[in-house]
Amino acid sequence: MALAVEQRTSRPGRYLAMGAAVAGVWAVAGAQDTAEVGEATHFLLAFAAVLVAAKIGGEFFERIKQPAVLGELVIGILLGNLGLAGVDVFEALKEAPFLAVAAEIGAILLLFQVGLESNLDKLVAVGPSALAVAVLGVLAPIGLGYAASSVFMPEDAAWYVHLFVGATLAATSVGITARVLHDIGQMESRESRIIMGAAIVDDVLGLIILAFVLGLVGSEDAGAAAEFGLLTLAVILAKAIGFLLATFLVSRTLLDRVITLVLHAKSQSLPVVLGVAYCFLISALAELVGLASIVGAFAAGLMVEDSIERHFGRHSHRYKLDDSVTPIAALFVPVFFVDIGLQVDLPSLAFAEVLVFGGVLTLVAIVSKQICSLGVTDRSINRWAVGLGMVPRGEVGLIFAGVGTSATVAGAAVFSPQTFSAIIVTVMATTLATPPLLKAAFARRGSSHKGNQSALFNAGSNKDDKGRR
Repeated sequence: MALAVEQRTSRPGRYLAMGAAVAGVWAVAGAQDTAEVGEATHFLLAFAAVLVAAKIGGEFFERIKQPAVLGELVIGILLGNLGLAGVDVFEALKEAPFLAVAAEIGAILLLFQVGLESNLDKLVAVGPSALAVAVLGVLAPIGLGYAASSVFMPEDAAWYVHLFVGATLAATSVGITARVLHDIGQMESRESRIIMGAAIVDDVLGLIILAFVLGLVGSEDAGAAAEFGLLTLAVILAKAIGFLLATFLVSRTLLDRVITLVLHAKSQSLPVVLGVAYCFLISALAELVGLASIVGAFAAGLMVEDSIERHFGRHSHRYKLDDSVTPIAALFVPVFFVDIGLQVDLPSLAFAEVLVFGGVLTLVAIVSKQICSLGVTDRSINRWAVGLGMVPRGEVGLIFAGVGTSATVAGAAVFSPQTFSAIIVTVMATTLATPPLLKAAFARRGSSHKGNQSALFNAGSNKDDKGRR
């Protein structure tokens, strides 16, 4: 009976979704050249159309058992390249400043969620194997990525471009990895605990590396390349780590007082409002000191989670912000992924050099994460599964790629359209390849060694399945 009801309602639902998408496209098209329409109306029409398109793409990919983030990316690629078919409705969106701001807010909220789903104390205690896997999972992709980019990049590029490519390959998607492990019934295995611990540490190290590389790019843009030396590198690294440490130290005092204030407030929305405001503040401060805003967003989420854990102890689950932030993120995060897709230039993929470069980067992305499995010292652990679990780049790789297109040196973006397209190919390929490869790796060893699931990921896996993209 339930199936019959679903069948009767699903088709009208699809028609409604398609009708809304068409209406959104028509509205955007009709408003682009109307002088009387204000900026707010432009934003509302574009935002509505992008949201509906993102949900259609995400829904389709979830129906074929793939992450919704890939559907949002693909729909962005399709909309951004409709001009090839003579339909230039969405061309204006590629350069629309209001949509770029909404997309950046989406990236900030996404990393804020990652921080909220992490735990500072348990992050430090992930264990030697997870830590070794995480360190190797950053160093190997950076080294191999730099080498592959130096040899195979379609165009001549400076050293910092190759370094940025390597840093992008170092990313690991915690959310996609958690979802795959959950779907194949391996979330409680010892391999999964190592994978999840390493993936979270990998995110932290990756953000520090990103901040470091951005510092190098900023110095290059300022004309300080001739003076580069160990002192310059040390200053950039100290600035990145110093910002994170200062944020942690100040927040431990500040947030405790804010929590006390919230407990005496009558407004039920005050916690989430102050939490998001704190996220935006730290993100802005990160930008002001020359780091990426997402670095500050992650630090803010991590510190809010840490303060709640310390203040409320075993009752902290009652005061989590994750569920309150998720509806807000659901409005902005899809815009970020669609905006990334809008920037992909499909004609650039028509060049053999770009496809070869994308293929090489995909191979490097997979092989480099297999190297990280050497950090597992216990021979009873399935190393193939650990390495493959670190493969998907997903939303984290897309964020790094987006930063590469916005960072500039002498007015030119670090990532050219060709390089950006090749990296998008890599992100999509690694994300699509992980589920079958990881399932085969676990099946190869038969029944995986089970263990008590760590409290660190007890709630995190469920949140990743419904809240992370």
